[in-house]
Amino acid sequence: MRSPLVLAPACLALVLGFAPSARADQAQTGKPLTNYFEVGVFGGAIFPAEQHNFHDENRPHQSFKSIAPELGGRVAYFPLPMLGAEVEGAIAPTKTEDDDGAAGLWALRAHALGQLPLGGLTPFALIGMSRLGAGSNSLGSDSDPALHFGAGVKVPLDDFLGLRLDLRDNLTQKNGGSKGQQAHHPEVLLGLAFTLDLRKKEKPAPKDSDGDGIADDADKCPKEPGIAPDGCPKAPDSDADEIADAEDACPNEAGPKSQDETKHGCPLPKDSDGDSFADPDDKCPNEAGIAPDGCPDPDPDKDGVVGPNDKCPTEAETANGYQDADGCPDEIPAEVKKFTGVIQGIEFDTGKATIRPKSKPVLDEALKVLRDNPDLRIEVSGHTDDVGNAQKNVELSQKRADAVKDYFVSQGIDAARITTRGAGPRTAHRRQQDRRRQAEKPTHRVQAAHSVTLGPTSSAITRSSAASWKGLSSTGRPER
Repeated sequence: MRSPLVLAPACLALVLGFAPSARADQAQTGKPLTNYFEVGVFGGAIFPAEQHNFHDENRPHQSFKSIAPELGGRVAYFPLPMLGAEVEGAIAPTKTEDDDGAAGLWALRAHALGQLPLGGLTPFALIGMSRLGAGSNSLGSDSDPALHFGAGVKVPLDDFLGLRLDLRDNLTQKNGGSKGQQAHHPEVLLGLAFTLDLRKKEKPAPKDSDGDGIADDADKCPKEPGIAPDGCPKAPDSDADEIADAEDACPNEAGPKSQDETKHGCPLPKDSDGDSFADPDDKCPNEAGIAPDGCPDPDPDKDGVVGPNDKCPTEAETANGYQDADGCPDEIPAEVKKFTGVIQGIEFDTGKATIRPKSKPVLDEALKVLRDNPDLRIEVSGHTDDVGNAQKNVELSQKRADAVKDYFVSQGIDAARITTRGAGPRTAHRRQQDRRRQAEKPTHRVQAAHSVTLGPTSSAITRSSAASWKGLSSTGRPER
């Protein structure tokens, strides 16, 4: 029998001839496959043993021609990259040696297959059980169980198609031998393997020529790395304010977005005092203020005393007629309150505006109050009784009020601090009116009676006044 080693080197050379290109292509296919089928067809030769046992026991034994050409097909399943199971079937037409009669061999096999994927080459080994049989006119039909094993190599041509070379031996019961004595039937097989990948195919990643993460079909600048949304390079932004220079009204100064194109990307106007009024619009740029001009509130306590004149800008002035110009809360001093109402002891000669000497102590006491309170302003109201001509009484009351003022001025009191009023006759109705005026608008008033009476009035003295001074008649009795 001629050895199968005559064919094996030629088949191996043929397979390895595809290996360089296959290795390059396999390198592109990635990791070894799992969970896939291989379907293949093959051809080759089987070398039947001379002492085969494929004949009818009632017919004489004779061997087959030493080489039988073989054709077959196979199906394999690989749950793992390195391990699979395979079944195959084959036929091999031949002739009997003695009578040159037509004969045919066949095989059905199942085996385990272990392989080692190396990219361009995948060596493997297999072992399994099979059924070999033969049929001819001279030998009849017969089959025997067989053990087969072998090794080989697979070379992928692409992801779908590959070449496969198998070298095997098949062991069957030897004709005429003791039980268990084996006959060898070597094989050389060369075939095509088609890979059927059961894995879910991943959609190929879209082409991204510039590698910017934006597929070419959506990239307006496919040859230049860029950014979303269009894949083009970021427009120049010299001041890094996220506004492109082409749209930035101030490309070299960072600023916020604006609906006004002339201010878009420009810095906000300076606001030195942080009062939300830009310095160009702020009349007091270094002092936090309020609308409309950005300056501080000139009268925060709303007491009518504004600016530097208000010594207590956060406390409202007490409008009591005493030191009302300083803007601070206060109380009328006790010595001023003493002269509120009628002042006892100021007398005049009857029908005249001459102050009697006995009135001097009272006037001097009032004079001291004026000197001690330089902010105090008073109004002196003169009164008479209702006897005689009314017009003359009015004129006399004015002269008596002026006489009191003249005395205070002669003693150094500023005339501007004193106003006078001739109130005329002191009737009951007039007294009621004076009391009402004093209640509605309190002032410091000095009143002289009869020859001159000083009574309450709401006119004349400044807002700093609050008390009312009332005088006596020339007889010394309080006027009613």
